[in-house]
Amino acid sequence: MFCPNCGNKVEKNLKFCESCGFEISKATNPINPSETSSIGYSQRINDPAFTRYIKHSNTWIVLFMLIISVIAIVGFYIYGESEGNNPESFYQGLFVGGMFAVIALFSLVSKNSGKSFDGQVVDKKIEQKRRKKHDNDGTDSWHWEKYTLFKVIVRDERGKLHEVTSENDDTVHNYFKVGDSVRYHGKLHHYEKYDKTGDSIIFCAACATLCDITADICPRCKCPLLK
Repeated sequence: MFCPNCGNKVEKNLKFCESCGFEISKATNPINPSETSSIGYSQRINDPAFTRYIKHSNTWIVLFMLIISVIAIVGFYIYGESEGNNPESFYQGLFVGGMFAVIALFSLVSKNSGKSFDGQVVDKKIEQKRRKKHDNDGTDSWHWEKYTLFKVIVRDERGKLHEVTSENDDTVHNYFKVGDSVRYHGKLHHYEKYDKTGDSIIFCAACATLCDITADICPRCKCPLLK
């Protein structure tokens, strides 16, 4: 059990949080007193587990791009040597490897520069789409692929609209309702509902794993669930 005010872990029988002094009994569910209220934005977002998760994610992005860059440089060099000592291939490899490094840099900047905001779900849409898709037969042939695009439209406090989309999966679409107040946690790219009353599921703010609402910790990344 966690304190709904500061997110500190507390024993079920305690009436007051040992960390901040919040009266736990005021935030209990009247139907089941052992459960905390599902109304309000969770203070668990300040848990160090999220900081560690973001740090580890950034590290893996850098390592992955470095490996790809090295493979590109070495691959072009070997190809150049096999074609009869072609020195230009090495520089081509450096160029391609540099491109991967730039992509990694932009990915990190984009991932860590997201701003948090409060907003409200103002609309939901279901659109039938189609797109060209190449056939997996080694030829240049292609076909039209049909898919369903689910959208949740959120308006922030400045009036800007944001879309939460998913293809052929209505789980997120059904999770939110028009009128829901939400908080967007920028560095995690996660929308948290203010009122989770009646929900049977909850998404992990870190890895987006779908969890049961009764769980406290995400079984995949071990980050606390925002409830």
